[in-house]
Amino acid sequence: MNILVTGAAGFIGFHLISQLQKDNNNKIYGIDIINDYYDLNLKYDRIKILGFDRNCIKEGHIIQSNIFDNLFFIKIDLNNKKKLFRCFDEYKFDIVYNLAAQAGVRYSLTNPYAYIDSNISAFLNILEACRHYPVRHLLYASSSSVYGLNTKIPFSTKDNVDHPISLYAATKKSNELMAHVYSHLYNLPTTGLRFFTVYGPWGRPDMALFMFTKKIIEGTEIEVYNHGQMSRDFTYIDDIIETLIRLKDKIPFVSDLSILSPEKSSAPYRVYNIGNNSPVDLQHFISLIESELNRKAKIKYLPMQPGDVANTYADVADLFETVSYKPSTETRFGVKKFVEWYNNYYQIV
Repeated sequence: MNILVTGAAGFIGFHLISQLQKDNNNKIYGIDIINDYYDLNLKYDRIKILGFDRNCIKEGHIIQSNIFDNLFFIKIDLNNKKKLFRCFDEYKFDIVYNLAAQAGVRYSLTNPYAYIDSNISAFLNILEACRHYPVRHLLYASSSSVYGLNTKIPFSTKDNVDHPISLYAATKKSNELMAHVYSHLYNLPTTGLRFFTVYGPWGRPDMALFMFTKKIIEGTEIEVYNHGQMSRDFTYIDDIIETLIRLKDKIPFVSDLSILSPEKSSAPYRVYNIGNNSPVDLQHFISLIESELNRKAKIKYLPMQPGDVANTYADVADLFETVSYKPSTETRFGVKKFVEWYNNYYQIV
């Protein structure tokens, strides 16, 4: 089976490839443009573990891992339709995981055009490529941010998500709508993945756990919004990857025309929440980091940040029904694993 993972140098993409390559029946192709949204060294260090030397990476050229025989990497901008289509034509992908995106709610307030380029235009190219070079299943990253102003909790995929409050969230909602159109018009099986606050080793520097850990070690203030009155459904990376692998072969199918709801359709289309189903108070989350670091945080309390939400909480009943699995890693364990990685990676004594 030929599997494509976009966003291969990213947090989730890197971890997913690490697991997928263990099955020798798979050939895994990773694509990433490796932009400078955050530390390039972190991105290159991730894929170095997969056997890709940064000095060998040239845009548009495929290279094979020097560790794993079934693993390949191509540096491509997904907005380069010609090069992307050439990859689909040459390598005949069966499964596509589209994890490439411009992430971050707060960054979207100051750099809105990056989200249209990466999350709308690039995703359209993925859809078009999957249409013209048919794949068995397209799975793509959405976000819990699509729930926006919804107040009913836990957030359910059966709920309407028509009131996003950040451009990032709006682009992810758009991805779901675009996917449905292609599922309906071209019978393309698509599965949307609404991730809830993913964390763990090799995580992104713009995420709370990473920033808090760094600043607590440095002895500088951490910024806590909404005066600390926030909670998040923190979801450990290993649970995310296990879910993605289980969903790979759960291909949506054309169903009865009477079926129509926000999370599924008569078209081969599904959307799932992927969250821990157990929100954690942000103050408690900070205390777990403090405990692992054996240091106290200096906290600067601030009003709610525009585009942010106070609480997230995932209803994962339909996910469990489909794959007989739901994320369940305890936050204390996940924070411990992250801090261990952070100390090792940055050589903190």
